[in-house]
Amino acid sequence: MSDIAQEAWRKYLIQLQAHPLRTKAITAGILAGCSDLIAQKISGVKRLQLRRLLLIMLYGFAYSGPFGHFLHKLMDIIFRGKKGSKTVAKKVLLEQLTSSPWNNFFFMMYYGLVVEGRPWGLVRGKVRKDYPTVQLTAWKFWPIVGWINYQYMPLQFRVLFHSFVASCWAIFLNLKARSVAIKKA
Repeated sequence: MSDIAQEAWRKYLIQLQAHPLRTKAITAGILAGCSDLIAQKISGVKRLQLRRLLLIMLYGFAYSGPFGHFLHKLMDIIFRGKKGSKTVAKKVLLEQLTSSPWNNFFFMMYYGLVVEGRPWGLVRGKVRKDYPTVQLTAWKFWPIVGWINYQYMPLQFRVLFHSFVASCWAIFLNLKARSVAIKKA
């Protein structure tokens, strides 16, 4: 690793230790912004939609990072002192039955109402139509990520790992949302 990258990582770890919530929120916001930038390029947007990019970053900063921070703290409390494959499986199952459906629903609502500025009725109809597919796809992908996260990641890195993978997932959600918006336009 280069000296610059090592020094940046060292400073990141110091911030993560000193200010975990703030650091995770900022990290989630930056990664959400990167995923939206990539999604915009992949979807063929000719000119960067800065408002959209900033609103997606706000979502990562104000919601994803803090939600992940408190979710993993809560999981640690619920399963305090328990280790092993059965505990990891229970954590993954609990996460998939609670936060996964909520997070996908919330993102779709946020994207439609805030990012796209669409009326409630249109967003509700779109969520009703697309949510089952999004959630079923999530249940094919996220349990593996959850298993890796709970099995191999120390608590302080779980939100970072999850945010990184979520940036890839957000590209999928963004492209799904865009494809429906383009079809209706």
